[in-house]
Amino acid sequence: EPTARPGARPAALAGTGGVPGRGLMARSRPFAGQKRELQELYQLGPQLGSGGFGTVFSGIRLSDGSPVSAASGLPEALIFSSSQPDGTRVPMEIVLMEKVRSGCYNIIQLLDWFELPDSFVLVMERPEAWQDLLQFLQEHGLLSEEAARWLFVQVLEAVRHCTACGVLHRDIKPENLLVDPESGDLKLIDFGCGTFLQERAYTRFAGMHAYSPPEWIWLGCYHGHAATVWSLGVLLYVMVCGSLPFEDDHAIVLGQLFFWQQVSPECQHLIRWCLAKHPAERLQLEEIPRHPWVQGRPPTYRIPHRTEDPRNKTKQIHCGVSSLVLVSNFS
Repeated sequence: EPTARPGARPAALAGTGGVPGRGLMARSRPFAGQKRELQELYQLGPQLGSGGFGTVFSGIRLSDGSPVSAASGLPEALIFSSSQPDGTRVPMEIVLMEKVRSGCYNIIQLLDWFELPDSFVLVMERPEAWQDLLQFLQEHGLLSEEAARWLFVQVLEAVRHCTACGVLHRDIKPENLLVDPESGDLKLIDFGCGTFLQERAYTRFAGMHAYSPPEWIWLGCYHGHAATVWSLGVLLYVMVCGSLPFEDDHAIVLGQLFFWQQVSPECQHLIRWCLAKHPAERLQLEEIPRHPWVQGRPPTYRIPHRTEDPRNKTKQIHCGVSSLVLVSNFS
């Protein structure tokens, strides 16, 4: 006999700042019932884009008009989850988002999910008027170190929470970071490339190849913490320099860094330490918050503005699959 779903939760998960949702519950309801339930609870709108899980649509929750996003897809592999006592197999992304769902404002919240005959649908909070970091950089140009620090500290909070929960995101890049242009608040999204954190080396890379560490190119394997620190170094370089630090595999392995912008010695030191060629020489993830550059974060946030005339010389650079045109200030 089908298991009845528990009642709705009265509030959002503590500490998340997310839209209140009903949470993750065991499902043994027939596909038709879940589809009807999805239509009764949510109204889906235009497509927003695509992520690691599948196609992402905007939507609203009909009970209160709260904005949500819905990702629809059919992953290649499903896994058993301890949260599903009836033995239901679910996508990895659901399991990972469940593991990180509480205690961190800087991670997007999974509110609900549905299993349909040809897909799974994940319903998540959708902060209005937020944009991904790539769009933010395109609009505002290169970030000042103060603005970059404000955002980077929040990325650190999200990533450290993930690892503390046993989750490896594996796709930290500007497109997977949502930013509120007014407040500077930030949330990590898209766990479609994620997996469980483990001590032994990984032999499969997931995420943007431009963010892959040199040991993956050398040896075809990497460790989760060291690869995460590498990707954070790449991200910080993108935020303060406006381009990827390395253009191809040869450059990644060579490991020569050039700072075209006027980047402070403290910021350069942090980036170089995160992007050390050998994993053992990299900064530990838990040490990054204690670095002098991170410790110098300001108490307030200001929307960054261009300090250069947009008619000045520009360059085309890539921070993933998307291109970004920023004002150059070559020294």
